[in-house]
Amino acid sequence: MRTQLLGTATAGLRGELRRDEPLSRHTSWRVGGPADRFYLPADAADLAAFLAQLPPEEPVFWLGLGSNLLVRDGGIRGTVICTSAMRGTLERLDGCRLRVESGVACAKVARFSARQGLAGAEFLVGIPGTLGGALAMNAGAFGGETWSLVEEVETLDRRGRLHRRTPADYRVGYREVAGPPGEWFVAATLVLEPDETEAVQARLKALLERRGTTQPTGQPSGGSVFRNPPGDHAGRLIEACGLKGHAVGGARVSEKHANFIVHDGSASARDIEILIRHVARTVARRTGVALVPEVHIVGEPA
Repeated sequence: MRTQLLGTATAGLRGELRRDEPLSRHTSWRVGGPADRFYLPADAADLAAFLAQLPPEEPVFWLGLGSNLLVRDGGIRGTVICTSAMRGTLERLDGCRLRVESGVACAKVARFSARQGLAGAEFLVGIPGTLGGALAMNAGAFGGETWSLVEEVETLDRRGRLHRRTPADYRVGYREVAGPPGEWFVAATLVLEPDETEAVQARLKALLERRGTTQPTGQPSGGSVFRNPPGDHAGRLIEACGLKGHAVGGARVSEKHANFIVHDGSASARDIEILIRHVARTVARRTGVALVPEVHIVGEPA
């Protein structure tokens, strides 16, 4: 592991700081109360400078595109940092390696790789978030997982210092990643495989079509609500319990895919959270399987 200083506490900030920012504007469920402070960094150096000047006791929450996330109606105390606001770079290095900054959307990585004739990242087109979020939870889709591609990651700590780490510094599992505390992903180097551009693009197109026919992509949702239990699928269990279409307020279990909860425009975060709990209790009672949420529920109740 190598460490270096990136930015200083005295550097002029170039990002935008907002107060009492409604997080419903920044989550894929389109719900959530306000953040006390909401920072949109200009780039990694600006983010480092911002972190360095924060009081040590200030709570910090990291936000990408706001998928796989339910923010309660009371919002988040402290500072929310929105990495998707950064002018994230995506570039091909030597051979089959890419360097991707954390604010870049996963789908953009998949499409860029296809154009470059690089295979292995096609599954990222099914992840509705940024690479930073995908690294934090080892996000996956269509049988692929983010950390299977990782050669190196770059992180920032609360003092604005940049660290370079390898997968050996982390414990990676199904939808969970544990590593050095107090550090956040700002970039990663991914290793792919060479292939014919047309072949990669054809696979990408097929995955997009599959996603469109099996998931409620046209409605606000948080992505997959529950992790798949070993040897089974959460959606199958939920559907088998007759829960498709079950609603609480403006939140409803999708008729298209039972492991999605969609928002009709009138739901509160409380509606969604109550529905999540109801689904989990019902599945546990009828099947004996304890579903584990994939969605992170954060913030304060109203």
